[in-house]
Amino acid sequence: MKLFFASDIHGCAESTRRALAAFEQSGAEHLILLGDVLNHGPRNALPAGYAPIEVAELLNQHAEKITAVRGNCDSDVDQMLLEFPMMADYNLVLLPNGRRLFLTHGHLYNIDKHPRLRDGDVVVSGHTHLPVAEKQGSLFAFNPGSVTIPRGEYQASFGLLENNLLKVVSFDNEVICQVELG
Repeated sequence: MKLFFASDIHGCAESTRRALAAFEQSGAEHLILLGDVLNHGPRNALPAGYAPIEVAELLNQHAEKITAVRGNCDSDVDQMLLEFPMMADYNLVLLPNGRRLFLTHGHLYNIDKHPRLRDGDVVVSGHTHLPVAEKQGSLFAFNPGSVTIPRGEYQASFGLLENNLLKVVSFDNEVICQVELG
């Protein structure tokens, strides 16, 4: 199973098109959205190409492949535009090897605050706009960064899971960080 992760689109149509093109090229079967899909939020500058209605239309073309969680900038009004559920604070994905991915945006749950998980499970979140792929204690932490508003000195990025390898990749195909789940 190959999974594609995108987070913190913040209503940018250009970033959405770029992420969807990377998703299609990746061969991933599922697109996981980690929140802050349509709204830019009051703490972020309005991104160039801000077009939340267009973003919804683009994502709806892939609705049957999307698993999503709610970010701190997402609302009931956003859900009305989307043809896939995205208002859950978290979701769980079971991998063929029995490992679980705990999907969340990161503002309510994160690697430091989560429900009881098993050793080797993965906390997958966005919110910070900073890429992370590492083992922390008995769990793995994974954050694909942001496709629209990267922070730190990082480029816009997305995440991939294939063959027990989690990696964060820039849109220039540079691997920013990765971790083997083993």
